[in-house]
Amino acid sequence: MRLSKCVAFLIAVLGLAVGVSGALAEGKSFGPFSVDPGQPEVVKLEGAISPNSALDFRRALNAAPGVKLVVLDSPGGSVSMALLIADDIFQRKLSTLIPADAACYSACAYLFLAGTERVVEGKLGVHQISADTPDLETAQLAISDIIDLLNKFETPIEVLTVMFRTPSNSMHVFTSQEIAEYRIEKRAPATAASAETSIAPNAGAAAAGATTAAAPPVASPTTPPPAGFSVIESYARRPNRVAVYAGLDFFGADLSVLETPDLAACAARCLDRVDACKAFTFNAETTAGPNCFLKGEGTIADGNAVAISGVLLRRSDPEPVPVVVGVIDPRLGLVRDMDFPGGDLGKRPLASATTAQACRLACVQNRSCAAFTFVKERKQCWLKAEPFGAQVSTGAVSGRKSTTTFSPVRIIQLD
Repeated sequence: MRLSKCVAFLIAVLGLAVGVSGALAEGKSFGPFSVDPGQPEVVKLEGAISPNSALDFRRALNAAPGVKLVVLDSPGGSVSMALLIADDIFQRKLSTLIPADAACYSACAYLFLAGTERVVEGKLGVHQISADTPDLETAQLAISDIIDLLNKFETPIEVLTVMFRTPSNSMHVFTSQEIAEYRIEKRAPATAASAETSIAPNAGAAAAGATTAAAPPVASPTTPPPAGFSVIESYARRPNRVAVYAGLDFFGADLSVLETPDLAACAARCLDRVDACKAFTFNAETTAGPNCFLKGEGTIADGNAVAISGVLLRRSDPEPVPVVVGVIDPRLGLVRDMDFPGGDLGKRPLASATTAQACRLACVQNRSCAAFTFVKERKQCWLKAEPFGAQVSTGAVSGRKSTTTFSPVRIIQLD
């Protein structure tokens, strides 16, 4: 690839990061709580619960009156403030979630247990309250308030037992087995939609083959949750990362073909599509005309020197792994007026491929194919197990396949 194209790739990828990050920088913070206009139904707690946190929480709710979910990541803090916040969560019938990379310890547990729907993906830890005063009567009243509120939340007795048996200078973190056994979670009934599976780029393709790559089924962060999903399901289905690949093209399964000013705008158009957009490809070489391709289910991973592609990843999706594909670059990998004689995979030409592009893709997708020759005059596609030499043939188009590994050049966090 020429240096100018390498620079264009770098600028485009940086443009995506800046563009997406800029769009997400409009959130508001209220102490440890934050709200994002792009996700008006979510309030996040990130940090300790301070003596002002109950008021901060109500300010956050006023800023986002449509809140349905509280996402928790806190070491705990003020017990009295936590109880007030927990009561607000309970009275408003909000759901609570501890994400996979988060922890909710000590006083934060009261907020979690107040949720109408509550799910633990990360860590939930409890212990006795710290003795802020030597006054036994005051301590007993505080414990009474805790028990009264936790009973209102239908907290399992096993949780209370563990909580009051664990010293205040220690922490009991519930195991997945305890979470199930003690019925700590309250999950909404499973829906047919929640059983969907996704196909993301993977490294499982054979060296000479192709990987079918599509982004996971996700909801847009700027649109209402789809019907049939619970609050937490809808949140989990939102994309929280974009994996960006340089030189990788997701071919076919176009939802829309658009003209956008840059890569960031192309990514934003994909994020706007709540219905089906799972990935996108941007043509970094095109300066006028369609250059942004929004992708649905069933795209083909293909190599293209001027392509930059992105896959939308949900919170439940693992980190993306390298994509291994057999590549015949449509710009750099084709040789015109040349034939690879012999080594044919079949005795007859491939009837389904009547153009050079279709023939190239047929070879890319066939694990046994190492090269191809397309005879334009006869519209014949010959897939080659092994090309033996080369010879001049007017009107023919040929290409050799090479194994290429594509790793994300950047993974951009959306929240």
